[in-house]
Amino acid sequence: MELRDLPSVDELTRGVDDPLAVAAARTVLDRAREEIRAGGDPGDLATRLRDELDASRAPSLRRVLNATGVIVHTNLGRAPLAPEALARVVEVGRGYSNLEYDVADGARGSRQDHVAPILRRLTGAESALVVNNNAGAVLLALAALAEGREVVVSRGELIEIGDGFRIPDVLARSGARLVEVGTTNRTRAADYERAIGPDTALLLRVHQSNFRVVGFTEQPRLEEVAAVARRHELPLVDDLGSGVLFPSNSLLQGSESRTATGKNEGSNSLLLGGWEPSAKEALAAGADLVCFSGDKLLGGPQAGIVAGRAELVERLRRHPLQRALRADKLTLAALEGTLLLYLDAPERIPVLRMLREETPAVRARAERLAELAGGTVEETVARVGGGALPLAELASFACAVEESLAAPLRACEPPVVGVVRDGKLLLDCRTLADDEIDVVAAAVTGVRA
Repeated sequence: MELRDLPSVDELTRGVDDPLAVAAARTVLDRAREEIRAGGDPGDLATRLRDELDASRAPSLRRVLNATGVIVHTNLGRAPLAPEALARVVEVGRGYSNLEYDVADGARGSRQDHVAPILRRLTGAESALVVNNNAGAVLLALAALAEGREVVVSRGELIEIGDGFRIPDVLARSGARLVEVGTTNRTRAADYERAIGPDTALLLRVHQSNFRVVGFTEQPRLEEVAAVARRHELPLVDDLGSGVLFPSNSLLQGSESRTATGKNEGSNSLLLGGWEPSAKEALAAGADLVCFSGDKLLGGPQAGIVAGRAELVERLRRHPLQRALRADKLTLAALEGTLLLYLDAPERIPVLRMLREETPAVRARAERLAELAGGTVEETVARVGGGALPLAELASFACAVEESLAAPLRACEPPVVGVVRDGKLLLDCRTLADDEIDVVAAAVTGVRA
């Protein structure tokens, strides 16, 4: 076919009763011209028009099967929601709700009242507030408590999180002024003490969620920094990042964990060192406010949670920025559904289940997938992901298939995403649920056909 043989838009859309047909035809013809100029044959344009119309109506945001072994996978939507959390979203979203209405009094209510009581119960905080994400929570805390004044933070905690966002930039946007103390690898409580002056508004700790400095290092314990803050009657804000609600020595209980060096550390040793402190532990150790995510290790929807002293939380609630950052009804419904599971059935929260699942159960899934899909079982390593526990590795098992299947599996519905390593595609079964094995096996069989 040559360029002059291409039909006009009117000719291509003749007989097609679809309001999107003209735009789709232009797209098809533009691609056809490019292919002809490159020496190719665009093929059946009528078929391509139908395909383009189907694609224009297909949802872009869709379910993906995570076979990467990364539990809190940032690119794949972080934490999958529990059925109970999804049920709350459907129930609240299908009609009207009491989002900001007190049914008992028949008067205006607060959207914060739906999750604050259970957050207080789980963290031991006096009060709690939910916004759209943890960066927003930190921004709001700094704007409400330190605008125009100084915030003291260790140089070793001036981290960069996903997509290039940096703590110093968040501080600057809040209107607060950064005062750095210590060095990259060593900071002491005395460094905070010396930095405090008449313009100091608060002390800020930022958890090193996504990296570790090892070797000649020193960081003061939270209790030490809290003691400095109390002596100067300043609030201490602790940005925890990952959203651990369980005591840290039980987060990986039941699963085999080890450091990135390959040394087996048992199930709890990484956490006993305080690498992922829970909100309750941080508040008990002296933090006045803690900020953390809802969609990482907490296992819920994207949200930023602030918990701590009631008078400080109230200052955040009344700040004008709070309205711009507030969480919507569907987020609050999913968060409430997730938090309620912590009371009676935390094992139903997918992230916690994957973290704590015994290795033999993972191996059994890999063996089943390998049998169904014609692959082989390989021992591998899963990771926590989401900027949490960067040195922790979880023993896992994968079904290994041909590397050439990686792209075709991503084109399936739903897409299957694995890890290409050593000339093979590994489908890690720690991040695949029991009811997903048959779906993945059918996808592998289908792309081979």
